[in-house]
Amino acid sequence: MNNIPASMGAQRPWAAIYPQVGIAPQLPEPEHLSLGHWIHAHCTHWAQASQAKAAFTCVVPNGMNGSLSFAQVDALSDAFAGYLRNTLGLARGDRVAVQLPNSLSYPVVAFGVLKAGCVLVNTNPLYTVSEMVHQFNNCQAKALVLVDMFADKLPEVLAQTGVQHVVLAGVPEFFPAVPRGIIRGVQKVWSKVLPPVTVPHVRLQAALAQGRASLGQQGAKAFWQDLQPHDLALLQYTGGTTGVSKGAMISHGNLLSNVQQMLAMGATHMQAGQECVLTALPLYHIFAFTANLLGFLSIGAHNILVPSPRPVQNLQRAVENYPLTWITGVNTLFNGLLNEEWFLAYPPKHLKAAIAGGTALHSAVAQRWREVTGTPIAEGYGLTETSPVVSFNPLSGEPRVGSIGIPAPGTDVRLVTETGADAPVGEPGEIWVRGPQVMQGYWQNEAETQLVMQDGWFATGDIGVMDGQGFFRIVDRKKDMVLVSGFNVYPNEVEDVIAQMDAVLEVAVVGTPDARTGEAVRAYVVANPDHPGPLSAEDVIAHCQQHLAAYKRPSSVVLREELPKSPIGKVLRKDLKAEVKNEFQRA
Repeated sequence: MNNIPASMGAQRPWAAIYPQVGIAPQLPEPEHLSLGHWIHAHCTHWAQASQAKAAFTCVVPNGMNGSLSFAQVDALSDAFAGYLRNTLGLARGDRVAVQLPNSLSYPVVAFGVLKAGCVLVNTNPLYTVSEMVHQFNNCQAKALVLVDMFADKLPEVLAQTGVQHVVLAGVPEFFPAVPRGIIRGVQKVWSKVLPPVTVPHVRLQAALAQGRASLGQQGAKAFWQDLQPHDLALLQYTGGTTGVSKGAMISHGNLLSNVQQMLAMGATHMQAGQECVLTALPLYHIFAFTANLLGFLSIGAHNILVPSPRPVQNLQRAVENYPLTWITGVNTLFNGLLNEEWFLAYPPKHLKAAIAGGTALHSAVAQRWREVTGTPIAEGYGLTETSPVVSFNPLSGEPRVGSIGIPAPGTDVRLVTETGADAPVGEPGEIWVRGPQVMQGYWQNEAETQLVMQDGWFATGDIGVMDGQGFFRIVDRKKDMVLVSGFNVYPNEVEDVIAQMDAVLEVAVVGTPDARTGEAVRAYVVANPDHPGPLSAEDVIAHCQQHLAAYKRPSSVVLREELPKSPIGKVLRKDLKAEVKNEFQRA
């Protein structure tokens, strides 16, 4: 990777924009050294300031709900920290995998892990056994907190990993007794989504009771009082620049800084203690984790959690029954809402703005959203490796559709040409980022870390252009990545799974345009001539259903006699992408 020019960073045209739009150019000195201290301080403050006001409310599709106050979240997460450290005997720095949907259990468990000084490993609840095994073995997780709907995966997972302790939680955890009983009854009898549990485990409520009993008068303070900003807080798995899933090492300082950066960008439109945010994006995703869970907690917002936003109809009660002032989402979520009659008839009347990330916001969606709600969607840019916020469109003034805004305070961005020079204004270059939110590297993967890190700069692989005022836009991105509803799908991972089939000789994966999800996965497959029996597209899709989460699975499979290759035999995805482009241009 090229060395950084000595002059790099001298020009920051976006700095002149900050005072014009009410953004503080400098971040304040941090008041807390770790998230454990930060969580306790903010929960205590808002518990005193707002009495019994709800911090989190979980709403299921029929409108049934449960809530936790700031004081309850603080006390319960203390208890879970006690369970991890005192009852289970985990040590500071041990990894705890958390595989939960948006629910009241999530902040209790996630905050408890952070207060314990352990490392939180966010895991998609929809992961297959293969995906769970890879991630848990890579991070060497000692404990797993899993939603009980997927407990049937446990025998296979535990047999192939070093996970020693399992805690199970239900979606209606902490709901009042009557709605909790109704929901559990429906899950067990009607929808039959609660499998029998055949491995040793502890229910979350029992774990909390044990943890609570183990704590002294100091509560969980003893676990986090010596933590420092450089200590590891989070392993957030991503494909990075290649397809093999890697854990981005996010420190306490990374996350605390990024929360400050996010709030600095939105301060003009946020009133402490008065906000209500819809959290439909999963909290195990870095966008919602930092923005919704941490950012809005710090200003005393009421966080409305939706366990599953699909179908979009699932959001109706949450949107209609609460005075939402903010919505975070991806393009597909906003587009989906705009195609719901109930949303068009009664858009949220208290809404101030929506925040878009994860994938490009379509201009038509942004325009229609403003027409329907009377509020803007502000688009930002970030990556797992940057905790995630890099840049954001200022909320004051007219949002620039198609722009990812200006860098957050404390963030440097440069555009690097193929020769290693800085790209001139208006010319494309690879986006490199430097700031307090940039990860420490990839977990136990120095080779991949060195590919993307140089002297504190993170090379994103995305291609951007900057105008004279310092506003950026994306013109291309990691060439092979497929972005499905805001989730990164790396072709190598999907290809590796398909290549495991004896009937497959070769495979290549690319993205195709999709009106619903932005992009979809397509697999081009060459059958193995030595394998007895035919190979069908249905065979490939069925195999992927066993080994890949739904958003990673091919929506289309094309059987070919051969794949385009370079002179040295490398499959040329760019040729397949060109075919796809031509196909959809003709359509």
